[in-house]
Amino acid sequence: MFLTLSGVLDAGQLATATELAATLRWVDGAATAGSAARAVKHNEQADLSSRTGAKLRDMLGEAIRAHPVLAAAAQPRRFSPLLVSRTQDGGMYGLHVDNPFMGTGEARLRTDLSFTLFLSEPGSYEGGELEINHAGITHHAKAAAGDLVLYPSTSLHQVRPVTSGQRIVCVGWIESSIRDAAAREILFDLENLRATLGQTHDVRSPEYLTLSKSIANLMRLWGEA
Repeated sequence: MFLTLSGVLDAGQLATATELAATLRWVDGAATAGSAARAVKHNEQADLSSRTGAKLRDMLGEAIRAHPVLAAAAQPRRFSPLLVSRTQDGGMYGLHVDNPFMGTGEARLRTDLSFTLFLSEPGSYEGGELEINHAGITHHAKAAAGDLVLYPSTSLHQVRPVTSGQRIVCVGWIESSIRDAAAREILFDLENLRATLGQTHDVRSPEYLTLSKSIANLMRLWGEA
């Protein structure tokens, strides 16, 4: 599954994110990369431990978790801590695959889905395309500020060199309550069908109730509590 979700951040949230990001301290991004990816990661990571960083992290996290299409597509069980990265001056993130698990102890999660929330307008920097190799197809993403790209963590992907300007994004990972990707896609299709049916049928109608029952029972069959 490869999705671009528009307007995860509205204009006010995006303006606040831009203002807060301008005040953050930035460190070498290689510090948060896995052993295999460290050699190809050439960007900077925001220090989100400050009060300003925490405010930005919380605002972005609330907007991401509240998006209904992301909830339907990902069926999130847990989210990783968010990262905010900056790429400039020829920086890049070479071809790599994300770690299968992140965190330790009770915070340890399986990475089923990855996402990139764009905070910079695409016209403000050159290069910096997100390239995702999935099912024999290479997807290219350079989305508008406030849009989010959701893709399988199992995919090889990279960020092309940024030759001018700054590319600032928020990235994170999701452990889904539905481990199987094919099952997630079926449930996503059914959730979209339920949303469409809700525009023409009463929620108490036999059609709507039967579809809701089927979605619930498939989640019981496939899901992890």
